[in-house]
Order: sequence, then structure tokens, then C-alpha cells
Amino acid sequence: MKISRLVLAIILVALMLSPERCESRKAKIISTSFEYSAINCRAHSVSLTDFGGVGDGNTSNTKAFQSAINHLSQYGSEGGAQLYVPAGKWLTGSFNLTSHFTLYLDKDAVLLASQDISEWPVIEPLPSYGRGRDAAAGRFTSLIFGTNLTDVIVTGDNGTIDGQGEFWWQQFHKKKLKYTRPYLIEIMFSENIQISNLTLLDSPSWNIHPVYSSNIIVKGITIIAPVTSPNTDGINPDSCTNTKIEDCYIVSGDDCVAVKSGWDEYGIKFGWPTKQLVIRRLTCISPFSATIALGSEMSGGIQDVRAEDITAIHTESGIRIKTAVGRGGYVKDIYVQKMTMHTMKWAFWMTGNYGSHADTHYDPNALPEISNINYRDMVADNVTMAARLEGISNDPFKGICISNVTIGMAVKAKKQPWTCTDIEGVTSGVTPQPCNLLPDPGSEKITTCDFPTENLPVDNLELKKCTYSIKHA
Repeated sequence: MKISRLVLAIILVALMLSPERCESRKAKIISTSFEYSAINCRAHSVSLTDFGGVGDGNTSNTKAFQSAINHLSQYGSEGGAQLYVPAGKWLTGSFNLTSHFTLYLDKDAVLLASQDISEWPVIEPLPSYGRGRDAAAGRFTSLIFGTNLTDVIVTGDNGTIDGQGEFWWQQFHKKKLKYTRPYLIEIMFSENIQISNLTLLDSPSWNIHPVYSSNIIVKGITIIAPVTSPNTDGINPDSCTNTKIEDCYIVSGDDCVAVKSGWDEYGIKFGWPTKQLVIRRLTCISPFSATIALGSEMSGGIQDVRAEDITAIHTESGIRIKTAVGRGGYVKDIYVQKMTMHTMKWAFWMTGNYGSHADTHYDPNALPEISNINYRDMVADNVTMAARLEGISNDPFKGICISNVTIGMAVKAKKQPWTCTDIEGVTSGVTPQPCNLLPDPGSEKITTCDFPTENLPVDNLELKKCTYSIKHA
């Protein structure tokens, strides 16, 4: 009997150590190697599956994301940490980032925004807005959220973040929301931020919202939403300094890039401008909104915006400045060059009567300053109206310069291609002939509008090549 038991034990051990057995155990572990460019590489890396993540599209991973990030926060002073999201569909509600941290999405990873409202905490309105955008009360936290952070990267191999916005759009249209809809990515009061190489789909509202932050790179982002979806702005730098937006493709139901800095008396009091912004190689499709909008919330000021190599296709307007009496603040030192527009309602639009106030307490004597606006080296075709430029009575928009611009009018274009009120400026080499308020001195004095040649600090930041190999279930 003892010999039989011994033989049985030997056979069992042999089975456990057989090549077939070892191979089946190894098959459960996947090794993935990848590389990407980033402002910083990380010393530590884990997979979401290490913290119980389930990528079946049905299981909530909100706790898994937060547990993983909370664990990785301990490595901030030890080279930072990275959370890898492997292939799969990862349902999740809102979660918070940490400093010295990278969130990396595999090319076949999809973050699915939960439609369970209990997974979206409510936070206070932004101080520079004084209220929520959709409702006067607070706002739902963004899907990916961070505040008071430094050195944060959200990137991937063109992985996808799906906001499943239809649920939110219906609630918004039915006026059933007590709080403002969440954004997909929002980072507040932070510095050294990179958001890159991702596809964002169907955001509940704005897609990317850096606010009260500095040293920001947004690069290689694709944003897709139905052109009729409400307020699905693409990228909205808001009271930010030293920001670069490059190589992005946006189809949305609102402005592709909307530059902001606070709303009426709240923005004036907060007093935090957006400045030193670069936008390059942007392609926009938005039939009911602008390629690049400055405002309407600009009460903290917008200054030194440089945009070049911009393509607009079937978009309502190319560059739009939106402001009103009561906004205060300023939009000045704006430079745009090398822009191509196809099938537009307006190539240029400036609005001094935008309205849409936060409440009734705004100061009617708070007049905005719009000055030193430069557009040059542009071509457009199939345009309904070349420009609609409407300043404010007793507060004209000054220093407008437009040079070397050719606008091809649509077959059913407006008979009057330019309308101008309360503006001052000059043009040179512009077709069709601009309005009388923008005279062209002709060959006597050929004007070339300004565009700065010196780099902003964010242009001098060199990205590092980060290489990783990670084992995960």
C-alpha cells in the first residue's frame, strides 16, 4: 500500500512538471512590448489586470482603475509609474490621476464611459465660471480627472476612449440633468501635462479640458462625435499658459478648438488668462461651429495665440472671436497663417454681441478689448460669406490685419461678401475686396501681417523615447 501511494505521488509530480503542463501555465501570462515618446519615462509599470480589471465591456472597472492609481502614487519620488491598459473593453466611471504618472492604452484597448450616474461624483463649479455650463449647480467629474498634479501623461498606441455620449445628450436635450455633463479628460491646477496618440469618441460634452494649468502638450489626437451632438468641443485650453496642440483631427458638434479663460464677473475676478498657445496641423470638420474659437468665455483674457497649417472642411467658420458687453477681459496678439478652408459659411467671424451670460450680475460697463488680430497666407473655396466682423459700439475691435488671402465664393454666396461694424484695421492682397473699414493701401504700401518667429517655451521641450515590456494576464 505504501509503495502504491509513493508511485501515485511520483506520477502526480511528474504530470505537474511535464512540458505540456508548464506550457499551459505560461500561456496565461502575456508579455507585451511597446514604445512611445513622452515628457518622462517611468521606472515602474503595472497592468490594470493586476488589480482585478476585467475587459469584457460589462464589468465596472472604476475601483480597479482607482486602486491601481492609488497604489502607483507611492512611486512618485522613485521614477514615477505607468498603468498599462491592455486590449479589451474596459467599462469605467470617473477616476482620478496622480503625479509622475502615465496612463497608457493599448491599440486595442477601449475605455467605455459608464452610464451609471452613481459612478460620476459631483464637484463644485469652476471658480472662473461661477456656475455649471449646463446647469447652475455643480458638475459631474470628468471620466479621467486630475487636480494639483505635476508630470501627468495620458497616451497610448491610438487606443480609444468612448464616452458613450448618446445617453448624456438625450438627458441634456430633455433638460433632466441637475449638473453639468462630464468631459472625457480634465486636468486642473497642474503642470507638465501630455495627452497624445488617442482616439476619443462621443464625449458627453467637451473632450479635452486643461484648466488653470501650464506646460501642456496635446498631440496626435483624433476626436469624433456626431456633428449634431451638443457642446462636444474638441480641445478647450482654459486659463492655461504655454500649451501646444499639434497633429489633431476633429469632427464634432461644436468648436474644434475653443480657447477660454472664464465667464463674465467670475472670470474677471479670477483673472487667470490663457496665453502662449500654439496650434499646428489641425484638421477640423464642424458644420455648425468654428475651427478655432476665441471665447466666448474670455473674461480672464486671451493673449499670444499662434495657429498655422490649419485645414477646415465643411465648417461654419474658420477663426471666430466671440465676446460681449459684460465679458471684460481681452483677446489680443492673435496670429494665424497657412490656413486652407473648404465649404465654409464664414471664413472670418468676430462677434461682439454673443450674449450667453452666466447670470444677471455681470457688469454692463465691463467692455472687452479686442486688438492686434493677424490673419495671413490663406485660401478658401465655396464660401458663403467672406467675413462677418461685428465689434461693439464705442468699443471697436482694433488692429485687425488680413494679408495674402484669397476667398473663392460659393455659387449661392451672399451678394455682399463682407459686413463690418465697429472695427479698425488694414488689409493687403485680399480677395474679394474687403469692406471700407479695412482699407488696402495697394502698391503704395504692401502689408504683411505679423507672425512671431521666436519659439515659445513649450516648443523647446524635447520628448524622450520610452520603451517597456510588461507581463500581464
